[in-house]
Amino acid sequence: MTTLARWPDLRSPAVLLRAAGVVAVMALALAWWAGQGVVGAAIWAAPSWATLALGALLTPWLQRRPYWVAVVALALAGALAALAWALVTVRLGWAVLAHPWRHVAAVWWALGAALGYLDWRHHRLSAAPVEARLQALQARMRPHFLFNSLNSVLALLRREPARAEALLEDLAELYRALLAEPRALVPLSDEVALARTYLAVEQVRLGERLRQAWHVDTAPMDAMLPALTLQPLVENAIRHGVEPQPDGACVTVEAFRDDDHLVLFVRNPMPPPEAATRGHGLALANLRERLALLYPGRARLRTYASEGEFVAQVRLPLKPVAP
Repeated sequence: MTTLARWPDLRSPAVLLRAAGVVAVMALALAWWAGQGVVGAAIWAAPSWATLALGALLTPWLQRRPYWVAVVALALAGALAALAWALVTVRLGWAVLAHPWRHVAAVWWALGAALGYLDWRHHRLSAAPVEARLQALQARMRPHFLFNSLNSVLALLRREPARAEALLEDLAELYRALLAEPRALVPLSDEVALARTYLAVEQVRLGERLRQAWHVDTAPMDAMLPALTLQPLVENAIRHGVEPQPDGACVTVEAFRDDDHLVLFVRNPMPPPEAATRGHGLALANLRERLALLYPGRARLRTYASEGEFVAQVRLPLKPVAP
């Protein structure tokens, strides 16, 4: 299981509230040590709270940096906030410290405690539930075409036994991958091979109604991405883009590198207005949640209609999730 990014997502109200609570506790302790009351504690805590708010705004940028760089950046922001707040409190007559640099030390102390607590919570409390959630989500990604494929095998057994045998081999390979021990990240080459195997199975069932277009020649095949990313998108494209069309349709798969990101596209024609389909929700919601768990704030799944096509786009970092 790949370790998730250590930098906390301060955009989350729950995470921000936890960090602010730790700061409040540190400020109360400092005020008690200095013989001050609740007002003094609030004065101690204010620049730290302001720095956390700034950290929430900068979270996407901070999560793309090494952990120590993000810590240094937040510490510098905290120092500036502390010095500015010290000047304000002196002018307002609220000063509770003899020297403004003590404000800086207090902010660093409070922020260090908050980040330390969030880091501890992430590693000690969050890792196991997140891994269990990922495994549960991946376990749900089972193909819906099982009975259709078996019916295709039965239809071929008498008239084309060799083709039926090849189809069974493809099915065995597909289910071997789907039922294997869950892995968080796999190479793009594995995902492409799995999707091609799935399409080979469906090609037997749909025949000439299923047409394929692959544009993956320039894709970084060694790039790592969550297991079962591409196959569910292709499956949705067939169920909702090919099957409802009387004459069939084409499923287009595209993969390429965009700077430091891997981009995947799966396109299929929009179903006819009279076609009764159940939408693209289940598999896409599953994938969207797995991306959020593995790449908090760094990956996305977009779906939209464009020129009569339904488009699913996945964009994620090429580099593995930071340990």
